Amino acid sequence: MPYRHVLKVPATGPSVRVARETAELVLVECGVGLRHPSVGPGLLILAELVTNSVRHAAVLSPVITVTYAHGAGAFAFAVHDRHPYQPALYGALATAAGSGLAMVVEMTMELGGTVVVRPDADGRGKSIWITLPL
Repeated sequence: MPYRHVLKVPATGPSVRVARETAELVLVECGVGLRHPSVGPGLLILAELVTNSVRHAAVLSPVITVTYAHGAGAFAFAVHDRHPYQPALYGALATAAGSGLAMVVEMTMELGGTVVVRPDADGRGKSIWITLPL
C-alpha cells in the first residue's frame, strides 16, 4: 500500500482515543469519507486492539505502535506491542465468544477483511494487522 503513517503512543488509556482520531485523519487525508460503511466498524476494531495492548501488554510494552496503510480499495492498520503472547485469532471465535478479540475477528470477517498476527523476529512482540476493503 503506497500510503503509510506510523504513530507511537504510550500504553495508557488516552492512547485509544489518539489512535482512533489519527485513523480518522489518515482516512480523510487519503480521500476516504468517514461515512464509508467500513469506517465505523474499523475504528471500533482499532480501539479494541489498542485497548487490549493497554490492558494486557503495558507492563512489558510501555509504547504501542499503530501503523496505518492505504491503497487502492483497502485500508489497513496494525497494532504492535512488545508482549510475547501470540493470540490464536480464530480460536478466539470458538473459545472466547463475547471477548474483545472474538469481536475483532468476527467484525473483520463480516466486512470482508483479513486479520493476522505477525510475531516479531525475536518472538518478544507482535503486530495484529487488519485489512479492510473500501
